[in-house]
This record gives sequence, structure tokens and C-alpha cells, in this order.
Amino acid sequence: MTTPAEAGCADGCCAPTDATTTGTTPHLPSPARRAVLARRVRLLVAATIAYNIVEAVVAISAGTIASSTALIGFGLDSVVEVASAAAVAWQFSAKDHETRERTALRIIALSFFALAAYVTVESTRALLDAHAADHSTVGIVLAAVSLAVMPGLSYAQRGAGRELGSTSAVADSKQTLLCTYLSGVLLVGLVVNSLLGWWWADPIAALTIAAVAVREGTQAWRGDHCC
Repeated sequence: MTTPAEAGCADGCCAPTDATTTGTTPHLPSPARRAVLARRVRLLVAATIAYNIVEAVVAISAGTIASSTALIGFGLDSVVEVASAAAVAWQFSAKDHETRERTALRIIALSFFALAAYVTVESTRALLDAHAADHSTVGIVLAAVSLAVMPGLSYAQRGAGRELGSTSAVADSKQTLLCTYLSGVLLVGLVVNSLLGWWWADPIAALTIAAVAVREGTQAWRGDHCC
């Protein structure tokens, strides 16, 4: 029987691989190993959800105080990331998590599209209004911390998802990686705006991230995220 992950990657790119090998030959993990990997994914997803809830509260609060569209958008991105991670948590709460793979991918794809839509609208509005946000020390520190934390979470979940052969876990790890990119964009935008007054740097970079989000969302909807 073909699993959703295998159906989504007919060329075998998302087929389960043995972490101790080069990954060139598909290898189905033992039931015990699959249980370990599924538990690891659940823990990583829980950590992602917890961090992003805190991140959303801090970013939206700081963004409101500084009148920063970028910070508020970053906070809402955290809300989107929580929705994506929650979809994977829901999937892996089932004994046979593969039966929920396609639905989880749909939710992740929609979260990508929602993020892209919001960032595009708010970035365009910021450019048209020539809006310059106030300096935000809290925002700069938050962006720097996220830039340090998110890559590790993304890498760990992608590795577990790849070995397990779960396209949704890999797709959600890319959502986390996109949050890393947004952290970098936010950090550069806030620093450049504070030091040089280049208010347009952040919305321009954010539009690039929106384009990447559309691409990743399309891949998630099709189920063809390569591991």
C-alpha cells in the first residue's frame, strides 16, 4: 500500500532513509525506530508551538508600542507557525499517523498562503505610506534570539521527518525555516531603520519572503516537499 508520503514523492526523495547510511537507498525503519522518530517529532512540534506562542505575544506587543508593521507581521507569522505545528501534532497524535498526512499538508499549505498574503498586503501598505517604525530594542533582541533558535528546531525536525518518511513533518520544518528567514529580515530591517533611517528595507525584503512562502505552500499542497 502506498503511503501519502510515498505518493507525494514518486521519485523516492521522501522515502524513509536510514540515518546511518548515505540515504541513497530507501530503507524502512523498524517499528521501534519509527515509534522513537514519531515521539521525537511530537516533542519538537511541542517545543515549536511553545516558543512561537511566546514569540507572538512579545512581537505583537512590541510592534504595537513601536508602530512597527514588521514586528506585528512577525508576531502573526508566529501564530501561523503555531497552526502549522499544531497540524503536525494532530497528525502524530494518531496511532497510524500516515492516514492524516494529506490533511496535515493541506493545513500547512494554507498557513503558508495566509502568511504570504498578510506579508504582501502589509509590506505594500508600508511602502505606499512610507511608514517608518520607532526604534524597538525588544524587537531587535527577539529577532536575534529567534534567528539563533529556529534553525536548530527546523534541522532536527527535518532530520526526523526525513528518516520517518513524513512529508508533513518536512513541510512543517520548512515553515520553521521560513520563520528563520523572517527573523533575519526583521533584524536587518529594525537595525537599518534605527541606524540609517532606511524604512523601505524591511518591506522590500519581506516581499521576497512572501514569494518564497507561496512556493513552499504550493509544494506542501501538492505533497511534493523533498526531504
